[in-house]
Amino acid sequence: MGLASKLRFSRDRLTECFFWAVGMTSEYEFGDLSKSLTKVISLITTLDDLYDVYGTLDELELFTTAVESWDIKAVHVLPEYMKIVFLALYNTINELSYHVLKDHELDAIPYFTKAWSDLLKSFLQEAKWCKEEELPKFNDYMNNACVSSSGVVLLVHTYFMLNHNITKQSLEALDNCHALLRSPSLIFRLCNDMVTYKAELQRGEKVNSIMCYMNENGVSEEVAYEYIQCLLNETWKKLNRDTVIDSPFLKDFTKIAINLARTAHCVYQDGDGHGVPDATTKNRICSLIIEPISLMENDT
Repeated sequence: MGLASKLRFSRDRLTECFFWAVGMTSEYEFGDLSKSLTKVISLITTLDDLYDVYGTLDELELFTTAVESWDIKAVHVLPEYMKIVFLALYNTINELSYHVLKDHELDAIPYFTKAWSDLLKSFLQEAKWCKEEELPKFNDYMNNACVSSSGVVLLVHTYFMLNHNITKQSLEALDNCHALLRSPSLIFRLCNDMVTYKAELQRGEKVNSIMCYMNENGVSEEVAYEYIQCLLNETWKKLNRDTVIDSPFLKDFTKIAINLARTAHCVYQDGDGHGVPDATTKNRICSLIIEPISLMENDT
């Protein structure tokens, strides 16, 4: 999409975005899904930077309202630098929706736009907490973080882009943000918080699960960290239960939901493998993607 080259504040993480997509679904028959997810993750990365480091609160509120309206005319009220972001999001998601309509005769726009609107509202809430130097209650943070991790957005898009039968029961579960969407999203957030909170503190950002738990309960960093690790373990147990007990979703989607949580562990196991990729991250990506491609080319 070329967004990173146009927006100096945005991270250029195309390869890392593709790594996430391959981690979620690497099967050959889902190649188009991996490409689409890479676009979605690239958009999320840019929007995260927009809300986290660059936009003013007034500008971010305008952008959030524009996305919620999903009206192309809304671009005219946005600052110039935001127009390209809005159009990239608007055009990309409408294109994905077209393919869903063509393949499944189903209008995915209401589901896609709700997911993006909810995500940006959660980003806006975090931006307000940070800019106003307010530490929220732990439960308030966690409820918002389950959305702001972006896992729900990824899984909503995945559901509609899979080549499978779409049922009324699963659509209702999707609309109500079923536990199979919430649990991977929470694991995603907790994995991120556990490795990024120290770097965020150095940048003056205090809004994360560890700091919120420390502040509310008057405990040490070590105790808070242990609590978050226990919460992570319990969320995994819940996710494992939800995959086999009365799940409204088919096996392919369930597998991808679990893979999202597993990929989060992989990306954040040695540091911030998405935001600040180091030699370990690069070696992992090379061994998974680059080197096999080179071997295939040499064989041919």
